[in-house]
Amino acid sequence: MPTSNDGIMVILSSPSGAGKTTLVNLLAKNNNFEISISHTTRKPRPNEKSGKDYYFVSDQEFKRLIKNEEFLEYAKVFNNYYGTSRTPVINKLSKGKNI
Repeated sequence: MPTSNDGIMVILSSPSGAGKTTLVNLLAKNNNFEISISHTTRKPRPNEKSGKDYYFVSDQEFKRLIKNEEFLEYAKVFNNYYGTSRTPVINKLSKGKNI
């Protein structure tokens, strides 16, 4: 049950390339927001690091996480899975962090 000390969660949704990452980085820089790092099965781009941009996992590992109900949400987009892990988000919110 949420309390007055809990943080808030803001969900941004838009097509690829619409500027979600730019907006998220601005919120994290200028407000009391922390970034939720998603899991994905896609290959990392040259400048991306696991644990900073995404958690890059295999298809098999992602399906194991789904089976164990470890995601708040997940979707398959362009043949790759993306998902938001439940535990880190709930832990941050319960500590008053905004996500």
